[in-house]
Amino acid sequence: MLRMAVLISGGGTDLQSIIDHRDSIHGEIALVVSNRPSAKGLQRAENAGIPTAVIKDQTVLLETLKEYKIDFVVLAGYLAILGHDLIAAYPNKIINIHPSLIPSFCGPGMYGMHVHNAVIQRGAKVSGATVHFVSEEVDGGPIIWQEAVSIADLETAEDIQKRVLEVEHQILPKVVALYCDGKIQVEKGKVKIV
Repeated sequence: MLRMAVLISGGGTDLQSIIDHRDSIHGEIALVVSNRPSAKGLQRAENAGIPTAVIKDQTVLLETLKEYKIDFVVLAGYLAILGHDLIAAYPNKIINIHPSLIPSFCGPGMYGMHVHNAVIQRGAKVSGATVHFVSEEVDGGPIIWQEAVSIADLETAEDIQKRVLEVEHQILPKVVALYCDGKIQVEKGKVKIV
């Protein structure tokens, strides 16, 4: 059974979606890490009996992941850019959920409400969420899964966030389950689900 670490920075609703589907995931959430001590998601982890840590330094983070024998990492609303050493230690073993349909509305500075505000400003009619592998290029790793949702009837970034979060909570546990079952392969920079 694979051991995963989930990295968070805020409320932890994406983390909760994984916790809620633990019965269908053949992997263990062995650790939840936040770079912010005030992250409400830490309480979600503690309520579920999952060890937690607050770590800001990525060298310490990497040491901790090794200490906990972590096989792969899930970024679930983790608002920090991972450094070279961490990415190199987990090649195609770090997945991230992003609140848009990559390659739209992604890259440096595009996270959280910044994404949804940009979507509103452009007048986009469709948005969604993307789960992808993490690479050195921000939001540039191979795309694993995308789900689109119509936002044509919405007028605020907050409403878009709510609708996209519903999609995130559906696809992230699915991808984690597929990963734990060994069904995700990367060939020539593209993901195949087998």
